[in-house]
Amino acid sequence: MMRTFTLVAAGLVLLMPGLVKAQAGRGGQAPPAAGKAGAPVDLTGYWVSPVMEDYRWRMITPLKGDAASVPINDAARKIVDAWDPAKDEAAGLQCKAYGAAAIMRVPGRLHITWQDDNTLKIETDAGTQTRLFHFGGAAPKGEQGWQGYSAARWEPGVGPPPAGAGFIGQGSRVGTKSRSLEVVTTNLRPGYLRKNGVPYSASTSVTEYYDRFSEPNGEEWFTVTTIVTDPQYLAIPFVTTTDFKKEPDGSRFSAMPCSAR
Repeated sequence: MMRTFTLVAAGLVLLMPGLVKAQAGRGGQAPPAAGKAGAPVDLTGYWVSPVMEDYRWRMITPLKGDAASVPINDAARKIVDAWDPAKDEAAGLQCKAYGAAAIMRVPGRLHITWQDDNTLKIETDAGTQTRLFHFGGAAPKGEQGWQGYSAARWEPGVGPPPAGAGFIGQGSRVGTKSRSLEVVTTNLRPGYLRKNGVPYSASTSVTEYYDRFSEPNGEEWFTVTTIVTDPQYLAIPFVTTTDFKKEPDGSRFSAMPCSAR
């Protein structure tokens, strides 16, 4: 009996590498290639954001004190109630509502190009802002800016969220098909989530998912899901989705300066 058990065990040891390899082949998935070479979708071109929701907060400057639907805390409420656009203008802070935590909600157009093989560039006509999405490498230590530092990858979209991921944006999404761009932005200068002074702090991180799709009529769109996490001014993450429709060219793209009002 012992000899039989020994032979069986030895056989399993010999077979183990093949079994592991087979399991990896069936259930494993190699990480997607980075940057332009690994792009599963093409996000380049000119895009416009039709305002189909939240008109009162996006198309006009909200009334002073209006922070509806943003999960602000008491510290943020004091800032919202004290908002004064004249003070921002005097301090040269007209772009506080055009930072990475808010810029995709500002109505306008985008021009998306590859700056190089590992850097995707987004230019906005609203506020004349430029965002750079970096594939690979760690965020450098440096001065905070309106657009911060954005680390990007093509979303793997496999596996369950990590333990302790209690809120959206704290783990990989489940069920996606590796066709989404995931961007995490940090190193942000404090700004506004809305033009009427709804604040976000320097501790803010922004996680975004860019999903491109085609309509049956041939129109090309992408939706960006934005998750803003701010331990200083938000009680829970602030989540929005914004749609962009592709345009044939840049004839309607017109750079506009930031406005505090």
